Amino acid sequence: MAVGDVYSGLQSVAAGSFLNIQPPAGTEAVITNIYYGGKVEVYFTDGTNSVLVDSDTAAGSMQGRCFHVTNTLYLQVKNADTAAKLIGFDGVITKQT
Repeated sequence: MAVGDVYSGLQSVAAGSFLNIQPPAGTEAVITNIYYGGKVEVYFTDGTNSVLVDSDTAAGSMQGRCFHVTNTLYLQVKNADTAAKLIGFDGVITKQT
């Protein structure tokens, strides 16, 4: 990945599980959109401490956001629904060492 490249992912996430939006060590990114097929909770975390930053009760998307993530401070999107759901994201790589 290079600065300016798209950083994205899409996967099926089991009920009660998380999609980590966590770039590799030495990489920083800005996440602008999160997509989800059901109820979600979005957390900003360091892997130990977490703060709930947003949630939704139905399928949809969070667009036009500006979440800065690194390997040590990143987002977790929880599938808060009762069945597996698709969750995805996209953004841009802002730093690569």
